[in-house]
Amino acid sequence: MLRMISVRRRDSAISVSKRVQQAVFGLGCLVLSSAPFAASGDWRTHGYDDAGTRFSPLTQITPNNAKELGLVWSYDLESTRGVEATPIVVDGVMYVTAPWSIVHAVDVRSGKRIWTYDPEVPREKGKNACCDVVNRGVAVHGGKVFVGSLDGRLVAIDARTGKRVWEQNTLIDVSKPYTITGAPRVIKGKVIIGNGGAEFGVRGYITAYEADTGKQAWRWFTVPGDPSQPFEDASMAAAAKTWDPAGKYWEAGGGGTVWNSMVYDADLDLMYVGTGNPSPWSHRKRSPAGGDNHYTASIVALRPDTGEYVWHYQQTPADNWDYTSTQDLILADIKLEGKQRKVILHAPKNGFFFVVDRTNGQFISAKNFVPVNWAAGYDANGRPIENPAARDPEQPFDTVPGPFGAHNWHSMSYSPQTGLAYFPAQNIPLVLQEDKKWAYNEAKPGQVMAGIGWNLGMLVNTRPPSSQPFGRLIAWDPVAQKEVWRKEHVSPWNGGTLVTAGNVVFQGTADARLIAFDARDGKELWSAPMGTGVIAAPVTYEVDGKQYVSIAVGWGGVYGQSVRASERRTPGTVYTFALNGKEEMPPFTQYQLNNLVSGVKYKPDDVPEGTALYVTNCVFCHGVPGVDKGGNIPNLGYSAGTTIEHLDQFVFKGPFMPRGMPDFTGKLTPEEVDKIKAFILGTADAVRPKQ
Repeated sequence: MLRMISVRRRDSAISVSKRVQQAVFGLGCLVLSSAPFAASGDWRTHGYDDAGTRFSPLTQITPNNAKELGLVWSYDLESTRGVEATPIVVDGVMYVTAPWSIVHAVDVRSGKRIWTYDPEVPREKGKNACCDVVNRGVAVHGGKVFVGSLDGRLVAIDARTGKRVWEQNTLIDVSKPYTITGAPRVIKGKVIIGNGGAEFGVRGYITAYEADTGKQAWRWFTVPGDPSQPFEDASMAAAAKTWDPAGKYWEAGGGGTVWNSMVYDADLDLMYVGTGNPSPWSHRKRSPAGGDNHYTASIVALRPDTGEYVWHYQQTPADNWDYTSTQDLILADIKLEGKQRKVILHAPKNGFFFVVDRTNGQFISAKNFVPVNWAAGYDANGRPIENPAARDPEQPFDTVPGPFGAHNWHSMSYSPQTGLAYFPAQNIPLVLQEDKKWAYNEAKPGQVMAGIGWNLGMLVNTRPPSSQPFGRLIAWDPVAQKEVWRKEHVSPWNGGTLVTAGNVVFQGTADARLIAFDARDGKELWSAPMGTGVIAAPVTYEVDGKQYVSIAVGWGGVYGQSVRASERRTPGTVYTFALNGKEEMPPFTQYQLNNLVSGVKYKPDDVPEGTALYVTNCVFCHGVPGVDKGGNIPNLGYSAGTTIEHLDQFVFKGPFMPRGMPDFTGKLTPEEVDKIKAFILGTADAVRPKQ
């Protein structure tokens, strides 16, 4: 069925023609705590501590009294796109980011604004963000707030005044479509930041800057460059042996971007990063003779003083499915077979939960936490036992989990009291097939989003998926490698988690709720409605002897741009709760969905070509016309007739460019726009209920 996996099946969509279905995309013990914390119970860094546990020692809120939680204040982020930020709370001030990398400083006692800082990201850079114009937060250190801007800058802001102190352009090539959406980390006086862009074709790297001055301290690349040039270090020379130069992988960059997780072990003096997918997705296209393609889809250990490579463990060798390893890494000390082990806990996109020795990168165990069909498991050496059909160059494969991941960037937490990890799991069905016609930056109709620069080397949904969508919260035992409890949700793409010493897990959901669960057995304790679907994770902190829970809410991300699970579309908002909170929830804004577009003439013969053009330029933002209902970007099947009739006025230097819509001048012709119109109108007619 032609759909972006909406929450509920709609009978009217089932009759869409088979040709259109096939052409369009049918569319995440003892625990280290080396960071210092104030007695006030602040939330000072992205994962709460350097180990990234998202485990708070606060105990005021418990399973016995969680039902007494109420709103204390809310704060308007004045945004309409995805909010993925973890708020940071230091000395009574919350620092939280909104879309377009805008930083807000908020008084946590009153919920009142102190200052905002806008890095003024040029809106034309929005097209370089595969997955919405999001930002996952800031770092705070030494009286400064550090934020990475979507267009690749690292900015230091005075924490008291909100004024810029210094700024560095982190990009090695400003002509490439790099972005920054992740939160910086500060380790040993250095601000460390990665980047994104592997769907487009870039070379991944991570850079450290001196926190005081902004001077670059070191840079480490995740993949090798052009082998005809000297390699930057020994790790790159070694990595190059795992790539086939016949594929000219360096032209498309190679990918492996570090866009999310970074953690640090002070005792071992090692920092750990998760690396992203190779570029392009297709293994044969980038490395025809094979090879594991180091150091993509890996956990990598580095020395934080110098950036020196120490070890790596590759979770998805020769990745062919966009199985990034950038999801949250958590450091823990757990007892395995009677012996205390220093480990990394990780639930990446590929559907397996990993336990890895963090002293040396040794594989310990892996077990699938969702149904998986690309591999049967992992052997004793830590290599996947692959299903050959998953790499068949001639046949489409309904990859489970799909490229959206069994677990994407949405935060995971770990409690040393229960010994359980808590994270959202999902499947968003998607069929992949090798694209025989792909060439770097040569967009052809039918190649997903290639019109705005994507380079996948894969075709999407050349036949309808047969796997089923789901979303759930899982509590996982990493010692026994088994699920302990789960809670099913109505949709994929649910928010990250927080767990406390009070034995409470908090999570926001795609259908616009914040829920408290008993960390021990998953019993639902309390919930509150949110103004829209939740994708970010909550935090908790203590001020003046009172424990608060805050969450930044704004529906979006790559899935949420075109699909939703809630009928609310309230602008981005921070909600803060405490026991006996008495404030009224602010008014919620409802989606206003028009009728299916009609009354505009089109040529039915143009629909097939229009389908391919729509897939190439529009589908990941606007979804399938009339089948999906839209996310934080409207579904064009429900547009006013005058909008579709005059579509050229919107795609060529149109009025939505200030909001980040690309300008298709020189990329599409007026005749091609007419064919896209035909697809939109033809699909709306196909799904329209018959009278």
